[in-house]
Amino acid sequence: MEKPYDLEERTFLFAKDCRIYIRTLSKITSNIEDGKQLVRSSGSVGANYIEANEKLGDKDFKFRLKISRKEAKESKYWLRLLHDLNPEFSSHSNPLLVEVEELRKILSSIICKAP
Repeated sequence: MEKPYDLEERTFLFAKDCRIYIRTLSKITSNIEDGKQLVRSSGSVGANYIEANEKLGDKDFKFRLKISRKEAKESKYWLRLLHDLNPEFSSHSNPLLVEVEELRKILSSIICKAP
């Protein structure tokens, strides 16, 4: 599937796909709690990217991008945990792990090139 060029849309789809993935998991305590964390961090990647684009200045832009990247790293952590503890759903989690790493790299690149 072709990934959208628009990073705002791409981060939205990532958050949405994380929520769809969580729905497939069994309702045990660790999945529920780790899933809640993933919902928060995955949504925060896009929300902070949107905030960055409504910047109040170059410093604010870079700061918001760094928060977005931090949330991507956190999302990767929760995804890895869920992935390792629910190997039967790896066909759902593998693409998410690839996408979150791509998002992290994109955000890092933007941060490095920002004024």
